[in-house]
Amino acid sequence: MKPASFFLLFLSLFMVSEVRSETLLAVGEDAEGALALTHWLYHTPAEHADDITTVRQLSSSRWQRLTPDDNNRIGIPAFWVRFSIYNAENTPIDRILSLANPHIDNISLYHVINGQVKHQMIMGDSLPFNQRPIINNHFLYPFQLEPDVLHTFYLKIETEGSASLPLSLSSPNSFAKDIEASSLTNGFQLGALTAIGLFSLFIAISSRSFSYSYYSGYVLSVTLLVATLHGFAFRFIWPDWPLLQKYMIPFLVPTTMFFALLFTEKVLQLKYHNLRMLRLCRYGAFVAVLLAFITPFINYTVSLYINILAVLIVTVALMIMALIQAMKGHKLAKLYTLAWSGMLVGSFVTAAMYLGLLDLPISHLTPLMLGLLFEIVFMAAVLAIRYNDERKSKLKIQQEAVIQAQRIRETREESLKIEAESNEKLEQMVQGRTLELEIALRELNEANQKLTEQATIDSLTGVKNRAAFDKRLQAEGRLSRRQQTPMAILMLDIDRFKSINDTYGHLAGDQALRLIAQTLNEKLKRPGDLVSRFGGEEFAIILPNTDEDGAALVAERIRQTVAVLPITWESHLIPLTISIGVSAEIINTEQHPTQLLEQSDKALYCAKNDGRNRVMTYTPDTL
Repeated sequence: MKPASFFLLFLSLFMVSEVRSETLLAVGEDAEGALALTHWLYHTPAEHADDITTVRQLSSSRWQRLTPDDNNRIGIPAFWVRFSIYNAENTPIDRILSLANPHIDNISLYHVINGQVKHQMIMGDSLPFNQRPIINNHFLYPFQLEPDVLHTFYLKIETEGSASLPLSLSSPNSFAKDIEASSLTNGFQLGALTAIGLFSLFIAISSRSFSYSYYSGYVLSVTLLVATLHGFAFRFIWPDWPLLQKYMIPFLVPTTMFFALLFTEKVLQLKYHNLRMLRLCRYGAFVAVLLAFITPFINYTVSLYINILAVLIVTVALMIMALIQAMKGHKLAKLYTLAWSGMLVGSFVTAAMYLGLLDLPISHLTPLMLGLLFEIVFMAAVLAIRYNDERKSKLKIQQEAVIQAQRIRETREESLKIEAESNEKLEQMVQGRTLELEIALRELNEANQKLTEQATIDSLTGVKNRAAFDKRLQAEGRLSRRQQTPMAILMLDIDRFKSINDTYGHLAGDQALRLIAQTLNEKLKRPGDLVSRFGGEEFAIILPNTDEDGAALVAERIRQTVAVLPITWESHLIPLTISIGVSAEIINTEQHPTQLLEQSDKALYCAKNDGRNRVMTYTPDTL
């Protein structure tokens, strides 16, 4: 800005009560650049007057000159601002009033000309972006100054965020030049941040590096945060969602801290150098996640204070970690310390300006933006150095691997020579041993067959055991299902077998089981029929390709044969009968064989209940 380029005239006029004792601004045609209105602003709390009529009636003693100590803070009560200007020339002059703080919630602007309210406008980031009179990140109001006419502006400011009022007055030409320069600077900054973030993201995807992933997340979240702070995000990303303006900054600040903490953990390699710092970084990242999901939904002013304090704490903590690691000789920690120092200084200066502790003739965000740019560029250099070190380390490992492979190849060649010499000697021995092995394998195969056979035979009765029955049941079930042929199952139980054991002894019972098993084997002539001991005094028979009538006939023949068996023990004739349950069907499902077994068991139960020594065929009415 060039204040000398404006023709400034400070007069104390006593024209009307609302401007009495007020310094007026005279504006000339030869203005170049933007004129800051800081020295012409007066303010009063809104609690004294809530509307334009009341505030205009306030006496001049209620208006005080606006200083940075009055409003350069966060979350101050609503207040009014007033200033007066007039045209010192003989021709009309076009001017644009600019408020370069895109985060003020509500601005009620009243344009008073010669004591009458001529124009009224409501602006703020609580309204959709397209409701602004001029589409721009800043709040703009264009107007015309007629000669010898007093123009007084009243602005009611209501905001939960920063109440900084960088008001300026520009001609249309100078405003266009300033906007072009500002857009170029901001565009370059955002473009550089976006390019670095996307480049890091592509490297992270291709190399699967957590360091580049966290750095990419950090840079991209910083980019979105910067775009939000400058008003570009509201303008281009969510112009119809002003509510997001309230949520995005409290969300993005902890998100940026989250990625910064994880990135620091990886860059400083705390996993290998300092476990306490590693835990501190991870606890901090966890707290940052909590802040990201909590602070957007609490009071905006409180959330800003919390996030500013968190940024200062995290920045100082990371700086201390980097210094400690640097003093221990960690090369990357030294570069990290240099990079983070810019962020540290910028964060402290910006935080001090937002908290009203420091007043500088620059935008609140300027120190933070400079620190961020410095830090991100140097962090990119740190990652590049680390990537180069890892590349050299991998190259060294590859070279060592090549040398080792050469040694292995030479050793292998020597081994092949020795092996070739030994093969001739071994060949004769192998031929002799081969014959011995063939004989041993044949004997082993025979032994395995015997073992397999023994594993499926019941040791007492000599028929198949339960395991062989279950396996055969499933196999015959699949065959019946595929060929659509009936399969029958017979369940046999020796009647009053317990009394035989009690009367004649268990050896007599074992002898009876063996005789019955032998009889069953003799009565079943087909190779596919299977007799097995199902358990205790029960036997189960599988009759493939047998319908219900055929199964009942076989069962009855078996019952009659067993009933007349001459079973004796120690010259005592043992009377013995059996009961048989029969079930036969064509198998339709994998579970059907098991159902068939259950049906034959139910039929056996009915045969026992009906007096024993009988055959019972399963029907749906069978209990």
